[in-house]
Amino acid sequence: MSRVTRLFRSAPAYPLLLPGMVWLAIFFFVPMYYLLDMSLRTGNLLDGFNQVYRFANYGDAIRQNKEQFIRSIIYAGSATALAFCISYPLAYVIAFRGGRYKNFLLMLVIAPFFTNYLIRTLAWETILADHGIVTSTFRSLGILTATDKLGFTSGQRLLATPLAVVTGITYNYLPFMTLPLYVSLEKIDKRLLEAALDLYANRPRAFMRVTLPLSLPGIFAGTLLTFIPAIGDYINAYLLGSTQTTMIGNVIQSKFLTFNDYPSAAALSFTLMAGIMVFVIIYARILGTEDLA
Repeated sequence: MSRVTRLFRSAPAYPLLLPGMVWLAIFFFVPMYYLLDMSLRTGNLLDGFNQVYRFANYGDAIRQNKEQFIRSIIYAGSATALAFCISYPLAYVIAFRGGRYKNFLLMLVIAPFFTNYLIRTLAWETILADHGIVTSTFRSLGILTATDKLGFTSGQRLLATPLAVVTGITYNYLPFMTLPLYVSLEKIDKRLLEAALDLYANRPRAFMRVTLPLSLPGIFAGTLLTFIPAIGDYINAYLLGSTQTTMIGNVIQSKFLTFNDYPSAAALSFTLMAGIMVFVIIYARILGTEDLA
């Protein structure tokens, strides 16, 4: 079959792409162009922003907010790792042991989405309050002390600490980790596990040699769906943290809406996006998976 013939036969499918391409052009590529253009300008809101192609905006953005960048990576990475440790056993049980209750269990996983994101975070603010039942219980048990060598808590508090921020991020993005893992585990042919057991592999070895490698696409998708929005999150750091736990999303939000420093905010946004893209490429190569579904 010639190349022209193949193109002709696939031509009817191209118009189906038109709505999606128009959507991307209007709501992604055009805004990205204006954001890039703004990141190279100088000026202020009163006098206007002049296009001078000032690439130093990127260097200034990184140098002035290096601490927030590092903190965002640590918080998002910690939340992603914690979400994985919770979600993998949960997804495994639903996929292999859920039986007729699979749909019900999946509904429980996505049930938090029935409530607004902001309301869920405010609920955690109440749960972790200084005089709440969780903090009071931890104090009475001696788990929460006045000093914390790791720096996760402060002065017998849970709220306004890194622990509260990481907990909030983990809770809010947990379904994004659980659902891809479940889909990946559900697709595994159970006969492969039976074959591994028939070939004298014990269950831990069968899991490491069969289940875990076949679930890599779900691990890849779940970690990305959790880490990428988590690193740019600012709601959890704003409501559950303090001035000592600000993330890069808080800096971008304040520069856009409070200080009206649009060039710096745009440069920070593009720097964050570029860093995420590099991370995704490296992560995909390390994981060695081509099936990203």
